[in-house]
Amino acid sequence: MNPFKKLVLIILAGEMSGGVSCRSNIGTGAGNSITLTDTLKSVLYLSPDTSEIRQSPQADLIWYGRELVANTRKYLGPAGIVAQVSNQLNCQNCHLEAGTKAAAYSVNFLGVAANYPLYRYRSGMLETIQFRINDCMMRSMNGKSLDTAGREMKAIVAYILWIGKDIPAKIKPINSQIEQLPYLQRAADTINGKKVYTAKCQLCHGVNGDGGYSVDAAIYYPPLWGAGSYNTGAGMYRLSSLAGFVKNNMPFGVNHGQSQLSNEECWDVAAFINAKPRPYKNFPGDWPDISKKAIDHPFGPYADSFSELQHKYGPFEPIAIKRKKKFN
Repeated sequence: MNPFKKLVLIILAGEMSGGVSCRSNIGTGAGNSITLTDTLKSVLYLSPDTSEIRQSPQADLIWYGRELVANTRKYLGPAGIVAQVSNQLNCQNCHLEAGTKAAAYSVNFLGVAANYPLYRYRSGMLETIQFRINDCMMRSMNGKSLDTAGREMKAIVAYILWIGKDIPAKIKPINSQIEQLPYLQRAADTINGKKVYTAKCQLCHGVNGDGGYSVDAAIYYPPLWGAGSYNTGAGMYRLSSLAGFVKNNMPFGVNHGQSQLSNEECWDVAAFINAKPRPYKNFPGDWPDISKKAIDHPFGPYADSFSELQHKYGPFEPIAIKRKKKFN
């Protein structure tokens, strides 16, 4: 066995504020794991080396799953060569590097196999991996469900299971999460958000937010609003999700601890992006227990008297305080 696979590096909680760092000069190549100790006992693992896929009896299916995640629009988008069931996004536009990005708070797929089936308050049910994938297909991809018995679904599931094959049960790697930024003491500001977007986002995603290709056409920059982007039921339509993602991953190439934006700028640019037009899709079955509804979910009804506007843009702390008093 590769000796690095047994490598465990303890990272003190105090170091988290300055970014992820290690008390060791040992390299951390593919297949290694790093135990990241913070107040939540979170763990950071690295994904297995993709060269290992060929050793799997399901190698062809796993490789196809990886290709579907990386180039979803090619296969399933409006001009998809397999089906036309999704929008202009690729799964890896949120789950970077085909769901394998190593840095903390990079929303990778490492924790899926270890935690699903998983009960989620949004659906009010125990969700399978297939259910979760189709949820993303209908929301982030603004499309239709995949046939759970079809090759595409089987391939994506096989790939996700392969990525998480070495993660202990019920472990939620910190690099599979979105950082929850502290709430602002004010509502998020779309005017300031536009300034941030112009300075830091517009070069790749365009003046009109419709994305496009890099100069060498090797990188696809996704649309952030408009018909080709995620709909109003997507997780990224919540400001906390988008702000936390931006903080640790954008502009493209940024990692945790290297952010080019303050927390305030992240909240504001998220507000600017989510204030823009996008497909509207209603999911009436969401949040069957409204007392568990996310504080920044922008659609009522709520178990409090705060407006939809405040639930969308904040300030969120008064909502959190009142909820804590009422339900805790």
